Formats: sequence, structure tokens, C-alpha cells
Amino acid sequence: MCSFLKWWLPVILWAFLISLFSTDEFSSSNTSRVIDPIILWFIPHASATLQATLHHALRKFGHWSEYFILSLLLLRAFQGDRQWKLVQARWVVWTLLLVLLYALIDEWHQSFVPSRTSRLTDSMINFLGGVCAVGWRLLYQIEDKGVPSEGEDR
Repeated sequence: MCSFLKWWLPVILWAFLISLFSTDEFSSSNTSRVIDPIILWFIPHASATLQATLHHALRKFGHWSEYFILSLLLLRAFQGDRQWKLVQARWVVWTLLLVLLYALIDEWHQSFVPSRTSRLTDSMINFLGGVCAVGWRLLYQIEDKGVPSEGEDR
């Protein structure tokens, strides 16, 4: 049981946090009270249009990054205590399936929150974050294999 918790509790907690971010507390109108002053601190003469654009972009980046992290945690959990560092194809498939499913469920959940909107494009941004995490992990794996650079003995 301890081994299971070691690898899967971070996934469960992160999924819970994603669900928390889908509540009214993190609606656009509520996050604007925090984000807009920060934007104005960095860009004091930002127009209302620029503020709205940056606020929107930061929120979409939030969607992307939540699922980037979820994917990394899922890959870590699937690997568990196994000694090999190579990502297995089945872990990638399960990770991407779970990320897509959770992204769709998350948007469906938001459809019941009056101050939130439910958009398929947000689910795709979420899924893209997961795909990017898997891609980054696979690139890291290629570098980690110790492929000899030019001029080294092969």
C-alpha cells in the first residue's frame, strides 16, 4: 500500500487540485482580481484590451500547464519502482488516454458551474499540455541514454 501511495497519491492530489481550479473560485472574474494588478505592475499603461488578452492567455497557459504536470505525474506513477528508465509505450498510451478523459470530464464539470464556461477547445488545450509533457519526457529519455556525441567513441 505504501508503494501505491508513493506513486499514485501525487496523481490523485493533482487531479483534485485541477478539479478545484474548475470551481467558481477560479472563474475569470475571480482570477482577474489577482492577475490584472500583476499585469498592470509589469505594464503600467496596458490598455483594457491588452489586459484582457494577457489575462486570457495566462488562463489558457494555466490549462496547458495543469495537464503537463498531470502527464508527468502519471508517467512517474506508471514507472513506479521499476529500475529501467525507459518510458514504455503502454504507459504513454494510458497516460494520454487518462489525460484526455480527465480533460473532457473537467470541462463537463465546468458546464455545471454558472460562472464557468465549458469549451471543447479548453479540453484540447489541456490534452496538448499532456502530449507536450509526454514528448518532453521522451526527448529527455533520448538524451539520458547517453547517445555519443560527434567525435566520441561509439
